[in-house]
Parts: sequence; C-alpha cells; structure tokens
Amino acid sequence: MPIETRVRGAGGTVSGTAAELGAEAAAVPVRSGPDGPVAPAAEIAGLLPFGLDELLTLHRAKGEPGEIVSAHVPLDGRVRELLLYGVGEARPADLRRAGAALARRGRGRAALVAGVPDGDLAAFAEGALLASYRFTVGEPSGPGPLGELVVLTEAGPGAGADALERGAARAHATALARDLANTPSAEKDPSWLAARAARVADDAGLGIRVRDEKELAEGGFGGLLAVGAGSARPPRLIELTYVPDGTPDRHVVLVGKGITFDTGGLQLKPSEGMKTMKTDMAGGGAVIAAMSALRALGVRARVTGLVAAAENMPSGSAMRPGDVITHFGGRTSEVLNTDAEGRLVLADALAYAAAELDADAVVDVATLTGAAKVALGLRHGALFASDDALAAALTAAGDAAGEPLWRLPLTDEYRAALDSDVADLANLGRGGYGGGAITAALFLREFAGDRPWAHLDIAGPGRAASDDAEITRGATGYGTRLLLEWLS
Repeated sequence: MPIETRVRGAGGTVSGTAAELGAEAAAVPVRSGPDGPVAPAAEIAGLLPFGLDELLTLHRAKGEPGEIVSAHVPLDGRVRELLLYGVGEARPADLRRAGAALARRGRGRAALVAGVPDGDLAAFAEGALLASYRFTVGEPSGPGPLGELVVLTEAGPGAGADALERGAARAHATALARDLANTPSAEKDPSWLAARAARVADDAGLGIRVRDEKELAEGGFGGLLAVGAGSARPPRLIELTYVPDGTPDRHVVLVGKGITFDTGGLQLKPSEGMKTMKTDMAGGGAVIAAMSALRALGVRARVTGLVAAAENMPSGSAMRPGDVITHFGGRTSEVLNTDAEGRLVLADALAYAAAELDADAVVDVATLTGAAKVALGLRHGALFASDDALAAALTAAGDAAGEPLWRLPLTDEYRAALDSDVADLANLGRGGYGGGAITAALFLREFAGDRPWAHLDIAGPGRAASDDAEITRGATGYGTRLLLEWLS
C-alpha cells in the first residue's frame, strides 16, 4: 500500500506554523549531551509555566534518539500537545529513529509540526515515512497514519527541500519492496510479479523484458525451469533496464531472488518454516524497488535489474533429489536438497549476466540461508564479495542507509564441500564443513564470472517480527535503501 503520510518543509516558528495549520501537536528536538539533554531555545517554551529543562528532568529524559516527553500547551485558543523528542547527536541514524518515533506518536492525527536540527533531513524524512507504512488486506483497523509532518529546520525556510525529496523517494521505494513481499502468495505468483515490474517500468521510465517458460526453455535457463517445475504457475525471468540521461558512468547489474512461495519442494518444510515464505522473494522485490527510484534520484549509472521468479512447490512434476540441472551457459548442478532452490534460480541469472550483459559490477540480493541469520541475527545482512573495493563501497552504503552489512569470507577450502560425482557441483554442501552461508555463496560464485561480484544474503533482516524505529512488522524492504545509496 502506498505510504499515506506526507512530509514537507515550511518556514516560520513551530508555534506559529502549528496554529496556522491547525496541527494537533508540535515537536521540538532535544539533543543528548555529556552533561545531560540539551533543551532547545524554542519560542513555544514561553507557553509553559515551567522551563523545558525542568520538564526533561521530571521525566528523566536523556535526549536519546526516539525518546519522547510530552506536555500540553495553550495555543491559538486550543490545547495542543508539545512533544520534546530526542535526536541524540543528530547523526543520520539518530534522525532516522527520531523521525520514526514522531510519526508513530502522530498516528490518527491530521498534522504534526516539528522543528528539526541541522543534519541529514533525508534520513529524518525516511524514518518518519517508513514508520508510517502499513500493509493490510481489506479495511485497516485502529488509528490511521499521521496525515502530514511539517518540518521546520534551523537553517530557515526552504532549507533542505531536496533532502526531504530524496528521503521520500527512498522511503516510497522501500515501501514498494515491502508491498511486493507482504502480498499473499495466493495472489503473488511469478507472472503477477512480472506484471508489477511492468507497471514499475512504465511509471519510472524503464525498459522491460519478461521471459516466460517457453523462452526460458529455449534459452537454457534450467535452474528456473527446474525450481518452477512443481508449480502450476510457471517461472519468469524479469529484466528491467535503466539508462540515465547523458553518458552513463558505469554499468551495474542487480540480481534478485524471486521465489514467490517456497514450500521446500519435495523436501517439504515444516509448517512453521512456511509461514513467512511469501517473503522469500524479498531480494527480487528490493531489486524492482531500487530500479523504480533511479530516475527520481538522478542515478548516473546504467543499471540492469534481473529477478529470477519461480514458485517452489511439491507435485508429480517437481524436481527431485538426485536430479541434474543444466544452467544457462552449460554448467551443471546436482540437486541434493530441493529446499536449496534460491541458488538454482540465481545461478541462471548470474550466468546470463556474466555472459550477456557486460557489467562493471554485479550484485545479487537474496533471502538465501538460515545460516546467515544464525551467524548475524536479524539486523545485519551477510556480504560476500570477490572484490575488496566493491565490498567496501557496499558496506559504507549500508551504514549510511541504515541497512548494515557484515562481510563474511569466501573460504576457498570450503569449495570441496560442493563437489559432485555426477555434475559440475552440488547445490548443497556436504557434511563436515559447516558454513552454510559460505558454501551457498561459493555455489553462486561459480556462475558470477570474472567481473566484480557481491552477494547479499538478507535472510535475517529481510523480515521483522515487530516494529522498531523505521522497521515495521513483516517485510522490511531491506536492501532497497542500501542499493540506492550505493548507486547514488
């Protein structure tokens, strides 16, 4: 669902703007400091019978990001709520969390006016908009999201308009990724995902080509065909293309895992393991979403987005343990586990990118392994890369975007775990090696070619069990902001 909250800049004072707009609440920032929280010199403080410092002391406030203390003030003949909200040291991560806290506090209200300290306004807007996101099927219950967040900056009227637009563009792209992943799989199959990608292409000025099962067979995309063979709803390979105005500075290929539902195939997952599998195409959703915002953000690179979409179902036509798959380009893999299907579809897309697309760098994104989730938890994506400069750039982008990565090794000694007696390699590592996320990345490396390549395993941060800061329960859209930060 589109984010309904709007964020815009304005001039004037907090109290004056709140009165002019009829806003139910006004907010002023509080910084943390070594000697305690730093209360703002806000004109609205004059409406209180006590100092802001006294109010902060009463509530033992520290000015930490996301912390909110409230009081009521008479303003223009009405009682309104005054929110003192913590911004920490006003770093991007602090402002992102602060914006999210204000948006959540403003639920059910038409307008909230907030003074914002100098800093990364894009991060503030991003946090507020993403915390306002909700996905429902049918009529939503409870209070609706905040209608409008009006931002006043220390730099004065009009300052930061471009930053607010950048933050909004990244937030709306992330919301698209969340929508794609949150959509129930009864509706969402590979052809549905391709249709949504086509709509994005039309809106964002992108080129698109969708290969159906006939074209996939003619092209030799054996991994996609094998994984999708058990479903009545056949696979698709979605290819989106973005060409900037002027001369591109590089060509980047993004590859996303698009398993629209994963039962595990014939090696069926337990019931609990299937409950979140509508989000197993979160990597593909992040790629489509990132592509949607490239033109709005003025990205100078030429970008191709590939989404390998299939539904992994058990049936009489499903792939079996022991089958041998011939991937695009001719390399073969032995299926030792039908639930290790994501790497099989990604292998086709990576091999196609390596052979046909002449990229300067290739990055794939996938909810690939439970091992990455065990190793790094629910906030960090696992990063594997064949190139140190690419790894450093992606890590820096993740830190800046609030989607952190942690690099794990491509341990060459583990490659022997993928040896097969009947094929070029097996799709699952043999016992005795461990490192399930590493062996999965090593499998993908076999198809990635000799260009700089990175693999982001987002099994942990791709979905969330509860709201926290800008994260909302369900699909998180992780990877979208990271990719946009890197490409921008």
